[in-house]
Amino acid sequence: MAQSQIALPLLHPRSGEPERIVIGAGNRSVAEALARAEDWPFRTAVLAGPPRSGKSLFARWFASHTGGGAIDDAQGRDETEIFHAWNRAQEDGYPLLLTVGEGGWNIALPDLRSRMGAALQLEIGPPDDEMAAELILSQAAQRGLSLGEGAPAYLVPRMERSYAAIERIVAEIDRLSLERMAPATMSIWRDALEAVQGPEQGRLL
Repeated sequence: MAQSQIALPLLHPRSGEPERIVIGAGNRSVAEALARAEDWPFRTAVLAGPPRSGKSLFARWFASHTGGGAIDDAQGRDETEIFHAWNRAQEDGYPLLLTVGEGGWNIALPDLRSRMGAALQLEIGPPDDEMAAELILSQAAQRGLSLGEGAPAYLVPRMERSYAAIERIVAEIDRLSLERMAPATMSIWRDALEAVQGPEQGRLL
């Protein structure tokens, strides 16, 4: 299935953050659920996912496109404040999205725990080959980096299948290309993989 991208009008983007998020096997169900907030139980959803998987981008897209509220990194915030935010959303009739890390959210406040337990639970999964290839190209484009023909086909089988690893490898390719003042061809792809994951990965046939 072809990949797609959601345009994200980031009013306050973080440094180095992309303006688009790639939609693929790992997050398509999340994107579909965010477009149907009227179906959420108590108009509330909790989105979990690994580092660099786009949770914050989804939250900002949701807030700017649906009129809903979004609380990013909820597990690190004051639980009483989140409880009050949930109450305001219920009283004013707008949906509320909360994002948490992949380790889950151990809620101490009983009233908040019961309400979050009743919310829709969403999770971003790992990217498949097609999505990983699209992420490589998207992050390279964000950096203004020309990877050269065949880069995804070379990198995807050799790289750790995680959002953070993809980001680190593209950043390392960019760094090596600038350092050597050379195009990002196979020798740089290989050296970037070795630098990030070890020599056995970079030289995998």
